[in-house]
Amino acid sequence: MSTVLVTGGAGYIGSHMVKALRRAGHRTVILDNLVEGHRAAVADEELIEGDLNDKGTVRAVMRRHRPGAIFHFAASCSVGESMVNPLKYYANNTAGTLNLLEAALEVGTGRFVFSSTAALYGEPLETPITEQHPLQPINPYGWSKLMGEQVLKDLAAAYGVRYVAFRYFNAAGADVAAGVGEDHRPETHLIPLAIKAALEGDELKVFGTDYETRDGSCVRDYVHVKDLVEAHLLGLEYLDGDGESTSINLGTETGTTVLEIIDAVKRVTGLDVPYEVAERRPGDPAILVASNAKAKELLGWEPKRDLDTIIRDAYDFFRRYPAGFPDLAPVAAGWPPLQPEPSQG
Repeated sequence: MSTVLVTGGAGYIGSHMVKALRRAGHRTVILDNLVEGHRAAVADEELIEGDLNDKGTVRAVMRRHRPGAIFHFAASCSVGESMVNPLKYYANNTAGTLNLLEAALEVGTGRFVFSSTAALYGEPLETPITEQHPLQPINPYGWSKLMGEQVLKDLAAAYGVRYVAFRYFNAAGADVAAGVGEDHRPETHLIPLAIKAALEGDELKVFGTDYETRDGSCVRDYVHVKDLVEAHLLGLEYLDGDGESTSINLGTETGTTVLEIIDAVKRVTGLDVPYEVAERRPGDPAILVASNAKAKELLGWEPKRDLDTIIRDAYDFFRRYPAGFPDLAPVAAGWPPLQPEPSQG
């Protein structure tokens, strides 16, 4: 059995993916710089600490393990931060992807599952959004991911690389049985922030209630992280079956406003969610809701878990880890880190 390399595998979605791959019988190797990931999330897995912008380390990982496929999650992913620090996003998301693909080509790895985003679509011209929607990002995060997709498309044409780029809408929830969940520092995602507000009493900020939506707050499509990683497993099977390279939305086709999320957290947890209204954030579209017809057609995928399940699982994870993952965890196989090969530019 060939190895699957998971970049960003100690992060939120990546750690769930590693658990799912292992359950499916795959051997995994994680490459993560642990800036946003947590060793405790993958304490029993093979983890190599390294950064995609270190070409020597990336090349050494690829030559040692020669993975049969790569799941690429490593990225910076805050829309707001990307507006004030765009260079970070082009360096981490675009240049890092280039380095990874260059090293993959050197060892003949030709299957690539890419973590993309609904931010590629910008302000939607239609709802739900299909993959044929014009790609017109309104923030550097979206642009950095669009560039990654374009590179993959060009490499598919030039070198025969085969890929699936999954355009996520809003991943949420947790796999409590596997001991993984959402722990960003600082946290920027709505559902964990609402749960933290309910548990700790600090006011949640609602960024804008003057959008042209049913209650004035932004509308988003929340998909359970377990549904998300199941789609990725199907994406690998699709590539194994000689499926053509493509980009696919992952969402539920159901939009929920920020204020409705607050009400749902109250309903599921029984706790009040204190909040205050703040000004809109630059770069936030009013509505992002997916069409998942293509995922159903090509992969046979559709989401199984509803919003209440998402919130309940996230709440259970926070009750298990009220301060987040512990900072220290046993060092797993794969350490000490590789000695990087000299960079050749």
